[in-house]
Amino acid sequence: MNDMIPNSIEDDMLSEYDFSGGIRGKHAAAYREGVTVTVHQADGTMEERVYRLPEGAIMLAPDVRSYFPDAETVNRALRILIDLIPASPAKETSP
Repeated sequence: MNDMIPNSIEDDMLSEYDFSGGIRGKHAAAYREGVTVTVHQADGTMEERVYRLPEGAIMLAPDVRSYFPDAETVNRALRILIDLIPASPAKETSP
């Protein structure tokens, strides 16, 4: 399925880029909480913009994304799992 994605990231990376010291997902947790970006305008003023994931958005781990590249495939897989769950949840027993 990844063959269908034009201009992959690998095609855009130049040889002088060095990400060997990078940490995958370093800012992922902060992004989930929301990120405030300060934009400095040419006239000297500043504007703060807050970016958050939309309600219901879920970030998939990279290894999962390789199997589920879009929302349709994720939802299809989850619906199959939902069909396997018993109609009424099992009652917990006290120890």
